[in-house]
Amino acid sequence: MRRVVVTGMSVISPLGDDLDIFYSNLIAGQSGIGNWRFFEDDRVYSRVGGDLSDYDWKARHAAMEATLPDSNRARMRKIMRLAPFATRLSILTAVDAWRDSGLSFDVDFTRVAGLLAGHNLNENYLMKNHQVFIESEPDWIDAQAAVLDLDTDHASSVNEVLGIRGAGYTMGGACASANITLRAAIDEIRHHGHDIAVMTGAALDFSPMGLHAMALLGAITTQSFNDAPELASRPYDTRREGFVPSHGAGTLILEELEHARARGATIYGEVLGCVVMSDANHLPNPSPEGQTATIRRLFDTCGIAPEQVDYVSAHATSTPLGDLSELKALRAAFGPHAYKLKLNAPKSMLGHTCWSAPVVETIAALMQMKNGRLHPSINIDTLDPEVDLDVCSNTPVNHQIRLFLKNSFGFGGINCCALWQHPDLIQ
Repeated sequence: MRRVVVTGMSVISPLGDDLDIFYSNLIAGQSGIGNWRFFEDDRVYSRVGGDLSDYDWKARHAAMEATLPDSNRARMRKIMRLAPFATRLSILTAVDAWRDSGLSFDVDFTRVAGLLAGHNLNENYLMKNHQVFIESEPDWIDAQAAVLDLDTDHASSVNEVLGIRGAGYTMGGACASANITLRAAIDEIRHHGHDIAVMTGAALDFSPMGLHAMALLGAITTQSFNDAPELASRPYDTRREGFVPSHGAGTLILEELEHARARGATIYGEVLGCVVMSDANHLPNPSPEGQTATIRRLFDTCGIAPEQVDYVSAHATSTPLGDLSELKALRAAFGPHAYKLKLNAPKSMLGHTCWSAPVVETIAALMQMKNGRLHPSINIDTLDPEVDLDVCSNTPVNHQIRLFLKNSFGFGGINCCALWQHPDLIQ
């Protein structure tokens, strides 16, 4: 079987857009959560989130433009000028991850896949055009809206800038989207003739209406932390009341192992496998049984014993039901070994970057594996008495990860989990 490794990474998040700064802020226990800046409407119950709406994409674009061949530079400049907010972040992380991988622009791009995670991505862009259509003059909407409001525009834009001519498509699975896309990328390399896959988790461009709807559903934190937003995301704490939506995007460059070795690439880690299962339930309530089944099938698929895993990058969204459901699944899947695991909750600092969360948090886990130190789960003032596993409460922990589990669970009973191992274990 063709083996798949990561040779390039990039992230844009409320905790930074540089890998080392991103990791340092995680280790420092810094919250990236504040009040939303892209709208002012007191009618919206929750005004707490990880806001990147004023991110200086022009400066980031200018910094990387000079490193591109002329043709790629011209394509990037043309697309970035008109692209919506979230599409710009997808392009920036994809180009930066390609640069991080050390890959040239002379590769056979018919053997490179470009896959994008997410759906309903340009929500706010679409809502703004709808308001113009209804409240002003229909002809004043963005003339490109018919194309730019499509999720496929993200994937196509990334692929055009890089010159990718292999498989190109989007995958949607709510908050499990990026892990599901990782699974597709693995398959493209193992079974469909690709040596490289550029896998991007796109930012969700939240709209005020979408945020209010989630508040009405009871899924996100509402009014309790509007005046102290940095305290709102608090997985495992007794005062948690819902997840905190956040902007964020990330890209992994996945590569066939021997292809990476042949060019002397730096390897961040090997993905052993990724499994997705469903709960036969369209509602957003989590199922410990479904999550347990997914983790167990992942162990079987990868030929890994539970005792070999030493760290879990938890889904841990800061919801009363979800956090405990995941812990119940971990106890069932790992048995007594669950009490020897290290867990932490990246969403306690990042918020929930939704469709891109699995890739943003995998990058965080790979950086922790590289540096041998785990970030804390912050804002745990009073640990929920039902939390009996080691969740790295409030303090970073020295720990050398050898093999880790990345959980992602999406609305509608979509469970997708991946196993990763340290590059020193690759034989």
